[in-house]
Amino acid sequence: MGQVQGAPDKQVTLKNIQELYRKFASECPSGNLHLHEFKRIFGINSNSTEEESAYMENLFRSFDTNKDGKIDFMEYVAAVHLVLRGKLEDKLKWSFKVYDRDGNGCLDRQEVRHIVKIIYKIKKHNDPSITVNIDDICNRIFELVDKNNDSQISLEEFMEGAEKEPWLMDQLKLDIGPCEWFMEQQKINEK
Repeated sequence: MGQVQGAPDKQVTLKNIQELYRKFASECPSGNLHLHEFKRIFGINSNSTEEESAYMENLFRSFDTNKDGKIDFMEYVAAVHLVLRGKLEDKLKWSFKVYDRDGNGCLDRQEVRHIVKIIYKIKKHNDPSITVNIDDICNRIFELVDKNNDSQISLEEFMEGAEKEPWLMDQLKLDIGPCEWFMEQQKINEK
């Protein structure tokens, strides 16, 4: 989910962000970032898992606020600001939007199960020793968060639960490491 603020030595400066914007302009002269380019930026390619690809597609859709199938410069600026410098509350709202696949403003069990499954497949891809029971995790999430027991998690319930329950944050977090990725790209480009 990327909600955790970066360590002070890993903070991205305004100068770094300006460089990222310049890079967008040079690599996307049309002024638009398409899904395949977005996936490439985060290292998603033909060797990536289906789950990694699906997760990146959800992220892309969450940044494509006008739903035109591309991220324009203003959407890009908003996305970079949110991911690299945003407040926890804003990142939670964004994460909820990513997880709410049907856009109805609530997370049902199928949506929660889907995202937990994706997150754990990606985590397992990076660490094969991880073993989990997806249904048990989903049940516990609903026990902790679904306060009115309507089998749906509202944005309010999601935010309250994520802020109060460290376990929940850990289960729903797939930190794509944008600060670390950006710093790595800066080092590569300086060579």
